[in-house]
Amino acid sequence: MGLNRAGRIAAGLGVAGATAAAWAAREVPVAFGGDPTSGGRGERLRESPQYRDGVFHNPPGPERTGEFSRPDSGGVARELLFGKQQRKPSRPIPLVRDLAAEASEDLAVTWFGHSSALVEIEGQRVLLDPVWSERCSPSQSVGPRRLHSPPVELERLPDVDAVLISHDHYDHLDMHTIRALARLQDAPFVVPLGVGAHLERWGVPRGRVIELDWDESVEVGGLRLECTAAYHFSGRGFRNNGTLWSSWAIVGAERRVFYSGDSGYFDGFRRTGERLGPFDLTLIQIGAYSEHWPDIHMTPEEGLRTHLDVRGGLLVPVHWCTFVLGLHDWSEPVERLCEAADAAGVTLAVPRPGERLLAAAPPKLDHWWRSVV
Repeated sequence: MGLNRAGRIAAGLGVAGATAAAWAAREVPVAFGGDPTSGGRGERLRESPQYRDGVFHNPPGPERTGEFSRPDSGGVARELLFGKQQRKPSRPIPLVRDLAAEASEDLAVTWFGHSSALVEIEGQRVLLDPVWSERCSPSQSVGPRRLHSPPVELERLPDVDAVLISHDHYDHLDMHTIRALARLQDAPFVVPLGVGAHLERWGVPRGRVIELDWDESVEVGGLRLECTAAYHFSGRGFRNNGTLWSSWAIVGAERRVFYSGDSGYFDGFRRTGERLGPFDLTLIQIGAYSEHWPDIHMTPEEGLRTHLDVRGGLLVPVHWCTFVLGLHDWSEPVERLCEAADAAGVTLAVPRPGERLLAAAPPKLDHWWRSVV
């Protein structure tokens, strides 16, 4: 290669790199979201029992300090660099790309991967924590990358009646997906306190955003959507816990669904079950757990306990399979859950990403992930 040609290539790479850096410089600050105290929200936040000293707090409880434990950063770094786990599958994850034309008049769910799911309940559709971007990160140039593509395009989603967000972490609240949904759908966004500031910065009209505290609810399309307690944290930039985190109860006339969001195991789930259960279907977080952060993500066995605490019927695991966010084998969460559910006699369904299942007739467990390990 001649010097002139090499110089032109180097110059071209330099321009491309500078362009990418300039784009990231514009994208990242916007992806951080808005100030949760903006737009008159500060007074509403200060009225919350969970809010004091400018941040939200976890509920106290047995063996809890009221805050999540801080991970050993040195131990995490060593495990991340030298751990022997198989964090990615060796073959492509199988996807299902079909969508029902009509919403179930009973109860159905389509899991799209990680915690994104479409719940059909009594003729209504509720979309949970939609993340369609390639990376869960403030930048699409770096950060955890998808292990599989979205099973369906956002443009193919049917009309939904509500979009529920559990908290503002990047693997649950994605700027690009929210902007697309605001354009493609007419549904309201129902979110925990403070999260609406992010949506408004991304162009979602304030009239389409409903912010709730724990134990508050809103009626949408004949459903009651209730914000329920979780044990976690929040943050998208350099400051944590400025917005609230939650689990959710979706309550119809006859059917009920519980979504855990992200949470450590705590006694609040039992109280949710006593007050709002039983639930016909639960979607429970089972992945990205670690001994380095035991308070903020449940193990699969704790996820099963949560299902039992809220008095669940059919259990569908979420928060696994799509992004590498933990230090365990990619399929370990679902293997451990299967063993625990079998021992407890709990009905479990593990759909492929994009697969729709009817809660009244769940498919037989076929351990599909074992074929791609």
